[in-house]
Amino acid sequence: MKKEENITNEFFTDWKYAPAPESTDHIKLKKQYDLFINGKFVKPNSKKYFATINPATEEKLAEVAEANEKDVDLAVTSAKNAYDKVWKKMPVKERSKYIFRIARLMQERAREFAVIESMNGGKSIRESRDADIPLAANHFFYYAGWADKLDYAFPNKKPQSLGVAAQIIPWNFPLLMAAWKIAPALATGNTVVLKPAETTPLTALKLAELIRDSGLPDGVVNIITGFGKTGAAMVNHPKVNKVAFTGSTDVGKLIQKSIAGTNKKVTLELGGKAANIIFDDAPIDQAVEGIVNGIFFNQGHVCCAGSRLFVQENVADIVISKLKQRLETLIVGDPLDKNTDIGAINSKEQLNKINEYIKIGVDEGAEMYQSKCAIPSKGFFCRPTLFLHTSQSHRIVQEEIFGPVLAIQTFRTIEEVIEKANNIPYGLSAGVWTDKGSKIFNLTSKLRAGVVWANTYNKFDPASPFGGYKESGFGREGGLHGLMPYLSF
Repeated sequence: MKKEENITNEFFTDWKYAPAPESTDHIKLKKQYDLFINGKFVKPNSKKYFATINPATEEKLAEVAEANEKDVDLAVTSAKNAYDKVWKKMPVKERSKYIFRIARLMQERAREFAVIESMNGGKSIRESRDADIPLAANHFFYYAGWADKLDYAFPNKKPQSLGVAAQIIPWNFPLLMAAWKIAPALATGNTVVLKPAETTPLTALKLAELIRDSGLPDGVVNIITGFGKTGAAMVNHPKVNKVAFTGSTDVGKLIQKSIAGTNKKVTLELGGKAANIIFDDAPIDQAVEGIVNGIFFNQGHVCCAGSRLFVQENVADIVISKLKQRLETLIVGDPLDKNTDIGAINSKEQLNKINEYIKIGVDEGAEMYQSKCAIPSKGFFCRPTLFLHTSQSHRIVQEEIFGPVLAIQTFRTIEEVIEKANNIPYGLSAGVWTDKGSKIFNLTSKLRAGVVWANTYNKFDPASPFGGYKESGFGREGGLHGLMPYLSF
């Protein structure tokens, strides 16, 4: 009997999935993309273009325009004119129809968007297909429903749109972040100038094509591409009334300084270093899978990634053992292969940063455990990594890494874990794993995090607000709360 068990175990250890690549035949990518201003694609005044690549293959996908200050001025002026002449005056029911139409068109082209998202961003096709694109469409559906109900959303107040919203989004959720910001801005009667991250501009530019095809009035949404200077020009433009930024804490602080003394409203969704807490009465297998989902399936490329794990001392050994076993089953590789669990790191610069933090963790004396999985020789890939025996003073515990790296600590009491979880500059999200509802409610009231998940992790819904405390920013996006930053009362 033992011999048969050994044979079975060896068989499953050596067993490999056959490749299951997603087809790219149905997508259409141009060799060169211009700026989307006033309903048309126009050449940049800068006359400059930069390459955007596939991080899994290092191959160039397209050339993308680099907007300078003149281009930013054209985009903002276009948005201002559209606001004054068309969008502000349009009946709210008509506005909602356009937003709904964008959602429907996104659903129809969901497969194309999913493949381009994985090609340009490096995330697995399963995540793009099953999470990012459906959620992006759902945000447009959700806010289409709010467009004609603002008086009911804010009773006894007179909500008014602001004007032009400058929106700057990161590379980890390119299309979802675009929807996250554009949909509430349109629903509240504002017009938009949006800049995607320079490393992942393609789905935003495909969204521009979709917006043009939807018949949305010219200038209501403008999408321009570029680097930090482009974003700074947007933030500082005098005709911009609202700034919405998702990205690093350092850049968020610069934006806050830039708009100080102006009347511009701002929301900042910045860095995070989320705590995932497992108590001894938690469903252990479910918790382990939740931990893996919270940090590894997304390559750690989530500001709310559960990158700190706190395990109650008496179950630490079994949790860590199960985590190690689960890591060995994860497949790192081609993002377009439907078997892949962990895709490519977004850029060479980001991979270098992750590797630098891994070295820091080792140098600081933490015990490192990495999956033994094979990784492709070309492209930017990182094995899922655990750090054991860490403390609050370790840099890998205190600083955001933005990669598949998990720092593990143990605790004995509720008071101890609350103190440790809150002892950090960030406060974006957290997770609690326990069988006791009373324990969940106790922690949700004491953890300084904008979102606390209970017995799950990384679950999003357009109706739920999202945002942080402390250096994770301020303001909320999503839900009824997500309308408020785009309104005056």
